[in-house]
Amino acid sequence: MKVVGISGSIIGSKTRIAVKHILSTIDRRNEEIETEFIDLSAYQLVFSDGRDYRDYTGDTKEVLQKVMEADACIIGTPIFQASIPGTLKNLFDLLPGDAFQGKVAGIVATAGSGRHYLVPEHQLKPILSYMKAVIIPKYVFVEEKHYYQKEIVDEDACNRLNRLADEMVYGINVLCEITRSKGSAFPF
Repeated sequence: MKVVGISGSIIGSKTRIAVKHILSTIDRRNEEIETEFIDLSAYQLVFSDGRDYRDYTGDTKEVLQKVMEADACIIGTPIFQASIPGTLKNLFDLLPGDAFQGKVAGIVATAGSGRHYLVPEHQLKPILSYMKAVIIPKYVFVEEKHYYQKEIVDEDACNRLNRLADEMVYGINVLCEITRSKGSAFPF
């Protein structure tokens, strides 16, 4: 089983730190699960032009293949101007509409203040639902005040990130059990 963590911005470090925290928690607690980190700032993704995702080349093809091959995804996003960054939206646009079918998706959002805590609820959850993800209901929202020198120091924020990691693993195991017993996670 494979979990891919995506840092959905090309600038900043807080989202990257939060996603890596979740992946390292999964690594420490579950030897049978492989994790991989995708930092969108390390890739040159082209803008979506409506092609089939398999027709892209280079970095774009590499990232899309990693997402499509994953059993679960941690979607990390900073909140800019009360919205997700265009980089992350472009990734969703590059993928097919059913890209997350049979995949567990967890969300971690970072922001400078608590005023934007509903952005994942109103923007990310509808996108992931449309793309047929099995969404972990409780996402984690981490504010700037929870960091100190590129590290999350708030105990409650760390506990919530650890709980999301555990819920991701539980969700993967449940989907695998359903798939084994019925032949497909979603028979429709």
